[in-house]
Amino acid sequence: MDYNPNEMDQALAAFKNEYPAYESTKVLDDLRTSEYARLDKQNQIYLDYTGGGLYAASQLRQHMALLEEGIFGNPHSKNPSSLAMTHLVEQARNYVLEYFNASPDEYAAIFTPNASGALKLVGEAFPFGPGGRFLPAYDNHNSVNGIREFARAKGAEVTYLPTVLPELRFDAQALEAELDRVQPGGNNLFSYPAQSNFSGVQHSLEWIAKAQAKGWHVLLDSAAFVPTNRLDLGVWKPDFVPLSFYKIFGYPTGVGCLLARKEALAIMQRPWFAGGTISITSVQGEGWHYLLEDEAGYEDGTINYLTLPAIEIGLRHINDIGIELIHERVTCLTGWLLDQMTAVTHGNGTPMVQFFGPTNLQERGGTIAFSIDDPQGIRLDYRRVEALANRANISLRTGCFCNPGTGEIVHHLTREEMAQAFNQPIAMSFDHFFDWARSEHGRNPSTIRISVGLATNFDDVYKFMNYLQGFKDKPEAEIQDVEVEYTIYRTLRDSA
Repeated sequence: MDYNPNEMDQALAAFKNEYPAYESTKVLDDLRTSEYARLDKQNQIYLDYTGGGLYAASQLRQHMALLEEGIFGNPHSKNPSSLAMTHLVEQARNYVLEYFNASPDEYAAIFTPNASGALKLVGEAFPFGPGGRFLPAYDNHNSVNGIREFARAKGAEVTYLPTVLPELRFDAQALEAELDRVQPGGNNLFSYPAQSNFSGVQHSLEWIAKAQAKGWHVLLDSAAFVPTNRLDLGVWKPDFVPLSFYKIFGYPTGVGCLLARKEALAIMQRPWFAGGTISITSVQGEGWHYLLEDEAGYEDGTINYLTLPAIEIGLRHINDIGIELIHERVTCLTGWLLDQMTAVTHGNGTPMVQFFGPTNLQERGGTIAFSIDDPQGIRLDYRRVEALANRANISLRTGCFCNPGTGEIVHHLTREEMAQAFNQPIAMSFDHFFDWARSEHGRNPSTIRISVGLATNFDDVYKFMNYLQGFKDKPEAEIQDVEVEYTIYRTLRDSA
């Protein structure tokens, strides 16, 4: 991928003039050199922060040093190695609460395998039933969508709240109407993302208190929000907040958290118990067991205890940098990308980039969802766009990002068309679904997504724009010979 260094210097000067706040984030350039040097060493352009954050080199060193020097045993005991680990686990738990300004008198921090594991805890234990409702948003991640299976199985009503084109926000009147539709005595759960993992749209946190005042419990999916934004649980008080730590600071994976209000935990009904979640049980009596209170009653089995000290290390790393500083840099770079991408047109004047979501910085994060059209308005195959990005060492993401609701809206997929897709003789892969929807209905149900984060610098976004300019005036037929990897799918008969 060739570019002119002099032109990049000129672009950087113009960028700083347009976004002067970028200069205040210079410390992140120094961190890029000291903590994330592998990016430049390997000539990698990482634009997938919504998919996963990057870890600093010092996080690894601190964690490895702790493990090398310590003797740590399973915390479910009172021996010296167990007590040493218990101390570190509780220290990490307390720091998670401190980082989010969540009072330990009001909130419990429950460690889970990931945000999806946290959501499953809520889904299986929330006391859904006839007369109750589950109100998810079209803009929710699939791990939230899965809660509907628990709700329906227990007889609760499930209604989806749509988002509205072109900016993919909620319709305030429609949301108010849905929140008003509650039955006294029912258990109702409203779930929405603080920031869309699809489009970067940030939905107002004010809906939390409004919903609670009308008799709802609120599940705020914060996985895409907290890597670059402050979530202050001393101000905003959702009942359930699922988190994935790797999306905030990259390492470790395999550990998430559910921040839950203790008032909300008191109404939950766990359908089973496991080692570590009970004080005593008996095999001689049906149902005899005492579930432990708060987080202890939800951390099934042995938690991933050796990795938990790395959570505190990672959060302290972010806290030392300052989440507001990260937010400022992400805002500046996102604004420049939106400006540049909007300005790109083909020689005939037609726009090359089609956005899904807001094209300005109002109430949005550092995630940009889009597609690329050729000069005749033919949408380019996302698989070939990604393959060409791979050649340029650019990490971006394509597909629907486990967010089918928003994908169905932006690509105008109807209920009838989706019903046809689920009445096929094969279990569709996404590749197969894309080809089927395009051939049968003229739809192009895929999106390209880039996202910036704490280690992104101007060089990254400039080089991405240089790559994007390569599609200018290029007919769709010219990239048809680009080799891609297809997902293998099987017939329903083969998978039975």
